[in-house]
Amino acid sequence: MTKKDVHVVPHKDGWATKKEGASRAGTVTGTQKQAIERARDQAKREHVEVVIHGRDGKIRDSDSYGNDPNPPKDKKH
Repeated sequence: MTKKDVHVVPHKDGWATKKEGASRAGTVTGTQKQAIERARDQAKREHVEVVIHGRDGKIRDSDSYGNDPNPPKDKKH
């Protein structure tokens, strides 16, 4: 099974969650914060990564919710 990360991307109606390789958005929200929360919930269920994009479309952050046997120390907290 191929891992399909969840991306948070700008959308014409606000922000959207979009699974890697999908042609359509999964969820559209009014704010990036709401989209990130939805993406994290989905990523935790599916054990994949959340990739957060900025307004310019460039990746600005990512968080992994997979089963990494040797995870790196998270310095974000």
